[in-house]
This record gives sequence, C-alpha cells and structure tokens, in this order.
Amino acid sequence: MAEYLIVTGLSGAGRSSAAADLEDLGWFVIDNLPPALVGKLSELTSGPGADLDRFCFVAGRGGADTVGEWSSAVASLRSSGARVRVLFLDASDDVLVRRFEGTRRRHPVEADGVLGAIRSERQLLGPTRDDADFVLDTSVLNVHELRSRLVELFSGSEAAGSMETSVVSFGYKHGIPLDVDLVLDCRFLPNPHWVPALREHTGLDEDVRRYVLDQPEADEFLARLEDLLAFLLPAYAREGKSYLSIAIGCTGGRHRSVAVAEELASRIRRHGFGPVVHHRDIER
Repeated sequence: MAEYLIVTGLSGAGRSSAAADLEDLGWFVIDNLPPALVGKLSELTSGPGADLDRFCFVAGRGGADTVGEWSSAVASLRSSGARVRVLFLDASDDVLVRRFEGTRRRHPVEADGVLGAIRSERQLLGPTRDDADFVLDTSVLNVHELRSRLVELFSGSEAAGSMETSVVSFGYKHGIPLDVDLVLDCRFLPNPHWVPALREHTGLDEDVRRYVLDQPEADEFLARLEDLLAFLLPAYAREGKSYLSIAIGCTGGRHRSVAVAEELASRIRRHGFGPVVHHRDIER
C-alpha cells in the first residue's frame, strides 16, 4: 500500500526546502500538483507493476477553493485505506516578514503589505493547520536543522495506524516550541549551570546526567510522568492520533531538560513506543 505525505503551510515557512530534503530521503516528490489529480495518481500508483510507494505532494499556492480541494483530496486518500499524513510548516509573522524582505519575493496572497498578506494567508490556512498530523515551526530553524527534523520524522516508515512520538528538550529563554503537544517544566530541579565543573557540559554527559537525575525530585517527577504517559499514550493511539510530541523545558535547554528528556524517552520505550529525541537548544 502506498504512503502519502502532504506538505503545506505558510509561504516562506520552508516548503521548497522541505521538498528537496524529502526527495533526498527517498520520497517521490510532486510540487504544485492540482488536488483534482491526486485521486487519479493514487489509482495509478496502487495498480499492478507500481514500484514506488512513498509519495509527497507539496501543496502550492491557492485561495479558499484550493484549500477545500486539498481537504477533499486528503479525505479521499484516507478513505482508500492508504496511510496519509499532513505536514504543516509554520513560522512567526516577524520571521516571515524578514524572509520575504530578504528575498524580495512577492507574497502570493494579495493584501496591503507583506504583513497583511501573511495574516490573510494564516487565517485562510487555519483549518488546514488544525487538522494537520504534524505542525513544524521553522522560525528558529536553519536549513540544516530543518533537514534534521525531517529526517527524524520521515526517514523511516512505520506501520499504518501506529503513533509516532518525539521528546524535545528546550530552553525557556529561547522560547517555547510551537510544534509540540505537551509542555513540561523541569526548572524546579537544581541547575548544573551553577556548578563550575558542570557548566560547560550538557545533559548528555554522565556527570550532568547523574547530578540531575539523582535528585529526589527528579525521580518522583519522572515516576509520576511515566504513570501519566502510560495512560495517555495508548489512549491517544486508540483515538487515531498519528503523532505526539512532548517538550521538556529548563532555563537554557542544555542541562536539566536534556537529561530529563533522554530519561523520559527511555521510559516511554518500556511501554511499546519508540520516541525520537531532539535537543533544540543544546548548542546555544
């Protein structure tokens, strides 16, 4: 059975870069395909002799009618029993303004100024974002970091119906990730930053890891969190959720959140899920 990925999102949020990266990962990428042709292509790829099984459609520019057509196309693909996922690329207004000013490209939406066009498009695509399986905020990602996130999400192929999970560590002083489902704060734990011998290390180093995880509060926090996730993860999976992202934050995103995220991922694996771990701010 073929697998389909729809890449959509705000203009300037990285659709073209994502398409190139996904092609490198083995997806057969088709850019600006009219949504009316998606069904016909699906018939061709599921017929005898078809040797491709991973297709990525990059939704192009369009108005409200096109948004509705893509919604119908996705619903039709899913009704066929194929695995279909929608990736929505987002970014903050100020970042999108800077990107358009830096490239001198015209925004595809007609409006009074770039900011007005961005806000109009954001409103138009609101329902698409709400229904997406993945929302990836590219505001603070460079092209290499975007590629890394796409590799984490789409380099493999999981069994249909499974729920992909990820755990991301971050620093509150760099902003809360916008593309996560659950956000947890571990700033109540003692901070290794104030221990001179540990300051230049990260939560991936054993000395920092032990300093963080050997705290009584850390052990209780992780035990209670594991109990909660042991209940939540199967419940989300039963409801058909295809992706769940859990964010763990500390002040800078280099020590406590990294150690806790790694340990949490290890505990999640005990319950039959295989989370990807991403440390957003570890190099900052």
